[in-house]
Amino acid sequence: MKQRWRFWAWIALIWLISTLVDRIWWTQQSGVPAWDQADYLNSALDHGRALGLLPGGGWQGWKALLDLSPKIPPLASLVNGTVMAISGDDPAQAAWSLSLWHGLLLVAMAGWGRRLQGDGLALLACALASITPALMDLRTDYVLELPLAAMGSLALWRLGCWCDPQRGGRWWQVALATGFSLGAVLVKQSALLMLTPAGLWAAVLVFRRRGRWWRQALLLPLLTAVMVGPWLRHNWITSLGGTNRAVFESAAREGDPGVLSLENWLWYPRLLPEQLGAVLLMVGLTGLLLWCVQQQRQARLGDSLDGSWSWSWLLINLLATWLLTSLSPNKGDRYIAPLLPMLLLLLARGWWQWGLWLHKHRPRFPGPLLAIGLLACVPAGWSLQTERLADRPRGPLRALVEAAGGADPNQPPRTLIVVPSTADLNQHNISFYGRRRGGQLVGRQLGSSSGDLEPVLGRAEWVVLAEGNQGSVRKSAHQLDRAVRTSGVFESVERFKRPDGDSYSLWRRRDDAEPEGNFADLFPDLASGLAAGVAGLDPVFSAVGREHMLDGHFTYRGDVRWKAEQQLLLNPEDPQPQWSLALLAVLANRPDEASRHFAVLERLEPNNPWPAAYRSVVTLAGWNPWSAAAVADAANARTPDPILQALGDLGGVLGGAFWRIPSALSTVPQAVERVEEALRKTSQEQASS
Repeated sequence: MKQRWRFWAWIALIWLISTLVDRIWWTQQSGVPAWDQADYLNSALDHGRALGLLPGGGWQGWKALLDLSPKIPPLASLVNGTVMAISGDDPAQAAWSLSLWHGLLLVAMAGWGRRLQGDGLALLACALASITPALMDLRTDYVLELPLAAMGSLALWRLGCWCDPQRGGRWWQVALATGFSLGAVLVKQSALLMLTPAGLWAAVLVFRRRGRWWRQALLLPLLTAVMVGPWLRHNWITSLGGTNRAVFESAAREGDPGVLSLENWLWYPRLLPEQLGAVLLMVGLTGLLLWCVQQQRQARLGDSLDGSWSWSWLLINLLATWLLTSLSPNKGDRYIAPLLPMLLLLLARGWWQWGLWLHKHRPRFPGPLLAIGLLACVPAGWSLQTERLADRPRGPLRALVEAAGGADPNQPPRTLIVVPSTADLNQHNISFYGRRRGGQLVGRQLGSSSGDLEPVLGRAEWVVLAEGNQGSVRKSAHQLDRAVRTSGVFESVERFKRPDGDSYSLWRRRDDAEPEGNFADLFPDLASGLAAGVAGLDPVFSAVGREHMLDGHFTYRGDVRWKAEQQLLLNPEDPQPQWSLALLAVLANRPDEASRHFAVLERLEPNNPWPAAYRSVVTLAGWNPWSAAAVADAANARTPDPILQALGDLGGVLGGAFWRIPSALSTVPQAVERVEEALRKTSQEQASS
């Protein structure tokens, strides 16, 4: 027991020293979070507010909480938001959550290392992890790869413990393994790249061993339904869409190499000298070669190999994770981070082997040389951190946000239209700084389309422009910039200098330039247009999309709902307010509520097939394919329609009616083609008008 406490005390000391180094780094940096970092900070802020822990929000129920994570699972944001409530919402204060995740990673590596080789290897691996450049970077970069690495390592360690043929097979082991695995998935979907090979291996072992292993494996579907089911059911469509954009569309846009090219397979290995440091990598690899030679000698002599099961589990999962990560089309330095802990455990074994060799040949040298080797690894990590201090985006973001009324809970909710898009100023970091301390200022990016010009001139209240470099914007953004400056609708409030000599300027709508129209008044007609079917979709969602950019708080929804409810009190048989309420429910991701309104519309408009079609779609979105198929089939029997038939076939197949697959293979493509043709026709008509 004493030895165990001493071991964990050393792990705690490693964590404290590395955290102290991180805090020193935060005191020296003066930059602001860029795009992704600000986006994740916003997510943490949103979840902290939704839990009632941060000012500017409060508990509104589980559905409202699930609304906050439509693309990325919520676990990291829930933890980060809770830490933010304790530490503060400045980026440096919020980064205490990264220290927490780092501590969790050290626990995983310590436990895994002890199982592989004992206390010495575990401490060495944790020490290497604390000075590895890539992990030092992630400890001070507000992204999700460090939480993912921590939870993924915990999951693989505990899953390996459960699968161990000699020491595994216990209920508490499978409970921990399953819980941590699902926790990793709830951090980020890419955890599946780590866990899928291990899960398949575990499934094969369960199938072979049977008995209690089968009973224990039942925990996976049960805990999945409890832990992941609610979020996945609520957000599965947006999650799939977000994954497609993040993985496939981003890869195509950024020009990443094809998965079959040599460049693709060398993409991540070529980063290792920079990510790990040359000294750490060289000593570890040469030590591994020495270890392999020793293992071969043992095998020839008939001796048992060094922890063969545990090392096989580590090595195979390491290679499988690298393989699947390389097969992912989208490439990025940090995407390989989740496998670095496994790689460091393996390299630590190489370092350990050199220690054993020295102890045998030069007994006095191992300790001092180990210390010298670790110190030799430090400059690589610290030099990278020093470079990051210089590379951090700097600008007048805070001052600009405060001038626009951000970070002030006494100011009313407002939306700031952001035309430029740079690392030091964009819609994401404006929203974060604008909502700190209970503020209600959000940023929205407009200017990517020429169609944004008229809505901004007609409706926007606040706009920020750039003089000089405008960042990653299109030609249409420059047109919008000129229009705001020359239209006479806006007046310049203040100009803010940038470190590079350029500037940003804040513009406000003139008092004598009243905003055009009220979207709440236009909404009922747009919603009623859905009765025309596909032809009504594009006008609705184009107008709603623009409004959500102009009004980041969606203030129109309250007025629309109140007016619709008042209309129903006067005339319960009026279909128009039902269309408004149904569309509001769709926009708010409330499929059950939308289904109820569409059901009423089916009754009120019995000859119109579209209420049933919409009801089938939202029911399917609510993860109820059986009801979706029933609704579509019943409506198709009353009013035959190819789209209804396709929806019935699709819902039936997803619900397990596999005999409908032949029909679905015919009806679904035809329905998709019909919808696309109608959308093209609508777009052409709008363009000509």
